[in-house]
Amino acid sequence: MAEPVFTGPFKKEMQDFISLKHSVGYKYNTEPGILKRFDTYLAVKYPKTDTLSKEAVTGWCSKTMHETAANHCSRASVVRQFSKYLGSIGINAWILPKNYYPSGQQYVPHIYTPDELRRFFAETDKCHYCSEVPYRHLVMPEFFRMLLSCGLRCSEARLLTVGDVGLDQGVLTIRDSKNHNSRLVPMPESMTLRLQKYAKEVHLFTEPERYLFPGYGGKPMTVGNVYKNFRRFLWKAGISHTGDGPRVHDLRHAYCVYRLKEWAEHDQDLMVLIPMMRTYLGHQTFNETAYYLRWTADVFPDIRVKLEKCLGDIIPQMEDFSHETD
Repeated sequence: MAEPVFTGPFKKEMQDFISLKHSVGYKYNTEPGILKRFDTYLAVKYPKTDTLSKEAVTGWCSKTMHETAANHCSRASVVRQFSKYLGSIGINAWILPKNYYPSGQQYVPHIYTPDELRRFFAETDKCHYCSEVPYRHLVMPEFFRMLLSCGLRCSEARLLTVGDVGLDQGVLTIRDSKNHNSRLVPMPESMTLRLQKYAKEVHLFTEPERYLFPGYGGKPMTVGNVYKNFRRFLWKAGISHTGDGPRVHDLRHAYCVYRLKEWAEHDQDLMVLIPMMRTYLGHQTFNETAYYLRWTADVFPDIRVKLEKCLGDIIPQMEDFSHETD
């Protein structure tokens, strides 16, 4: 992705700030776009300024009408970090206080029912041929099934290459994902068999570095493209969508909840299996994985007693656990 060209009063500082982030190991892929929008705002409103005032910061960071609380806080956080950087190099900059804007109500994941999943995937299987993206009708059924059956993040599945998929072993290699983690993810046998058939149709003579799920021009599918198709399949499946969800990421939630339900119903040792799930999901802490225990207990209250028996006081504490959105 090409780096943005800055034109505002802090164009050099913004470029240096991005370079600094990259130099210490941050991916910093989406943030430059946010900085570019802030740069454009400053170029119009404060073209000659040599300080970053409170007025300038709050003027741009104020929440827009249709912006979600999460996106708003993320955008404001980038500006806050940039202000701190300016201060560190001797430029007078007002720093947005932490939690200056309310984060909004915590999102409640949509846990798909078995019938909803059946209807959703029935619609992905009906995806028709598109001349602009000739493999779309083959990609969509397998892409969304992989999110559910392997618990992947959307970005992880989008960026998989042919070489990352061990079709003989049934194992995915996830490279440099969130928090710069890489890991191996075993696929269910049914998913492996589907991908073997898919590979013969799409990647029979493909180089290992090609994307497993190609979008337009052979590039990885964009987040927008995934979301557009996701919404279309939801609508055709008769699954209502509000401004708050369901989200693509909820397929990952469903993977966790149904896997935990299966383990609890079969009286398997959750204290052994949950750390394994943590590894498969690419979580850094136990809390991130234990977050799903709450939703399992809420969605399937009949197994709550089993969960509490195995895990003691963990479930009542779930309200305080942080959770991921991607």
